[in-house]
Amino acid sequence: MKWRLTGRYLLSVVLIVVIVIIMNILVVIGLYIWQMDTKSNLLHNQDNSAESITRSFANEIIVSPSGVSITDRGKEELQRKQAWIQVLDENGKLLYGYHVPEGAKTKYTPIDIVQTYKYLEKETLSTVFVGEKTESGYRYSYLIGFKDRYLQRQVITFDYRVLGQTLKTGALTLITVDGFIALCIAYIFSKKLTRPLHALIDGIKQLAHKNYRVQYEAKGIYKDVFHNVNMLSWNLQASELERKKLDQMKEEWIGNVSHDIKTPLASIQGYAEMMKDKDYQFSIEEMRDYAEIIESKSLYLRDVIEDLNLSTRLKNKKMTLAKKYVNMVSLIRNVVIDTLNDARYANRNIDFHCSDEVIKMNVDEILIRRAISNLIYNAIVHNDEQVAIQVRVDKSGRDVLIRVEDNGKGIREEELERIFDRYYRGTNTGELHKGSGLGMAITHDIVKVHEGEINVASELHHGTRIEIRLPLFQKDDVS
Repeated sequence: MKWRLTGRYLLSVVLIVVIVIIMNILVVIGLYIWQMDTKSNLLHNQDNSAESITRSFANEIIVSPSGVSITDRGKEELQRKQAWIQVLDENGKLLYGYHVPEGAKTKYTPIDIVQTYKYLEKETLSTVFVGEKTESGYRYSYLIGFKDRYLQRQVITFDYRVLGQTLKTGALTLITVDGFIALCIAYIFSKKLTRPLHALIDGIKQLAHKNYRVQYEAKGIYKDVFHNVNMLSWNLQASELERKKLDQMKEEWIGNVSHDIKTPLASIQGYAEMMKDKDYQFSIEEMRDYAEIIESKSLYLRDVIEDLNLSTRLKNKKMTLAKKYVNMVSLIRNVVIDTLNDARYANRNIDFHCSDEVIKMNVDEILIRRAISNLIYNAIVHNDEQVAIQVRVDKSGRDVLIRVEDNGKGIREEELERIFDRYYRGTNTGELHKGSGLGMAITHDIVKVHEGEINVASELHHGTRIEIRLPLFQKDDVS
């Protein structure tokens, strides 16, 4: 995998270098063709080069019966270019000279003219160009020498076959060297670019193997990727810790529920065995007492099983709500009355208050009753008998607020965050609190399926307040 990534980067860089080389070759060929077509010299300005001045200087030479001379403009041009001129007749004899340096010849043979044109004139330290002027059928030659030391001319003689072979060899050598250099540069850059990717791949592999302590310094072109990997690592760490806590809570919950179930099962089994034993003779009253105990324990087990079933259906959102319009005030008041009518809680201090006598809502009456009962039941079993419980329902704008508040022991801050978690059972639980431990989680899910919110606030030794906010009109309400 690492070499595959490096190879891709390597190939991309090499392709870029090759494309650049090809473009350079095309540009050079294009310039050469353009030069051949236009007959221009890329190294000189066409109008001001020494060669062009020499060719056009014939117009500045004046031939008259009195002799040969040059125009004033020609003299200015020669002075500006630091040049001199010699005008020769057909025999190579000097007819006229201007600014001719010392040591210059006054008579030139054809070979002298050729040598002077081909090579730097040592006597005059000038680069000489040759021109010709025809006047009245008579041909004059002229030499113009430029003293500019930067102006030079080289005459090269070559065999084009040897030149072609040399160019071919040179081109292949150049391409090979350029390719090797490009390969080295590309490899260096590819390693630099892919090194962070290798680290990322290793980090992802560690995350896949449940090593969630992967952390990178977020920098370079992959800064955002490193940051996201770090965030993923942190989230996975948090999820793993949460999972472990949840697993521990499940184990504790299963142990508690198993213990709570074993007790009524033991009672049911014990009384059933006694009633079945022929050695015992029970009166009708005793049989009824035992049957009542068995019924009570059976109902308790039924409630635990129903809690488990209801919690699963709410959690998996497989619960179909049987909604109907009910008076929330009457519903909650009846929950309070039913609680106080229970012989176990008859002496508890539970007050009910409302802002209106009629607040109609489209809800599942059984589920809402169950949620409010859970809240009141928790306020009872988690506190002493002297606790005062306030239940209140109010209409607030487009919402209905239901509050269950007590002045009891309160809830610790670390427990407050987990009060609605499944399988969680608080440390303030009294002996009366037996069952599934899913009551508050069920209440939370019931509120959520009614598109509401539930919040809890508590202060240790000062009490707890739980508030449910339900919208009067829900999405699936039928007007």
